[in-house]
Amino acid sequence: MGEAPLRMESDTVDELDLSLLNALEVNGRASFSRIGAVLGVSDQTVARRYRRLRAEGGLRVVAVRDPAALGQDHWTLRLRCVPDSAAAIADALAKRPDTNWIGLAAGGTEIIFGTRPRSPGDRDDLLLGKLPRTPHVLEIHAHQVLHRFYGGPSGWLRKFGVLDDDQVAALRPETGPSRPGPARIDPEDEPLLDVLERDGRAGYPELQRATGRSESAVKRRLAALLGSGAVYIDVEYHSEILGYPTAAVLWLTTSPAALHRVGEALAGHDEIAHAAATAGPSNIVATAAVRSTAALYAYLSGPLGRLEGVHHVEASPFLRRVKQLTYATPAR
Repeated sequence: MGEAPLRMESDTVDELDLSLLNALEVNGRASFSRIGAVLGVSDQTVARRYRRLRAEGGLRVVAVRDPAALGQDHWTLRLRCVPDSAAAIADALAKRPDTNWIGLAAGGTEIIFGTRPRSPGDRDDLLLGKLPRTPHVLEIHAHQVLHRFYGGPSGWLRKFGVLDDDQVAALRPETGPSRPGPARIDPEDEPLLDVLERDGRAGYPELQRATGRSESAVKRRLAALLGSGAVYIDVEYHSEILGYPTAAVLWLTTSPAALHRVGEALAGHDEIAHAAATAGPSNIVATAAVRSTAALYAYLSGPLGRLEGVHHVEASPFLRRVKQLTYATPAR
């Protein structure tokens, strides 16, 4: 873990807001009354805080397909671009449904993003077709994710420790029995997911209309998708509101023997929101969220620097986040 406990430093949100965010990270579809009962406040208070976090904190609750559970590809890419072109290219990438976590780095000349192609054809179209032919892209580095140490269904907010084990257990969603073998999304699930990928808290009547199924059938299928791990409900928010405005992607090179040990150690560091083993120029890619550039230096030279088996670290601080889970078209 980091040398100091992860704590919130904010003038705009308080511990109840943080508890609400954490509760939604545990179960993004939990009712306001259920969350209120766990947090010890009224459902009206939860609803009011939720609306304010949506309006002022960038809160969005959406369904996410998990490529690890589905056995699908997941890539992290670095694009070096001609100056003044990166923002437009990043915005174009952000409009694709198979991209996430897009940021500008390196003085605005580098784009870092994740992509989750849903088929080999989609992967080849992006990696072998569109990107190499994109004007003003000078260099492409592709890192295929091999193993996730932290992230995905395991959210960063839990590292604040504002909910105890009993509260987490009371919030966890009810899921259906998982089927043997890899998780699967069937073609008839697409109308359901189309709605949930826009609004993870969409009510059952809306899901029923979108799918043409009965409410009980929708509930059973959603529970099965969540139970299998094929889909999870995630939260998006501005980490700045919690006092963590600085984020950086870390590119680590380790010895093969140290790879898993270093990855597991990173997963336990408070600063790390995501860590994965990758194929490519580096063999671990991680994302750190910190309070300042000074805090980033303290992490690099402290907890990270003390890990044995790490041969090289490169840090790429984000200048601007273009997309997290969702993308809003910039105002003109």
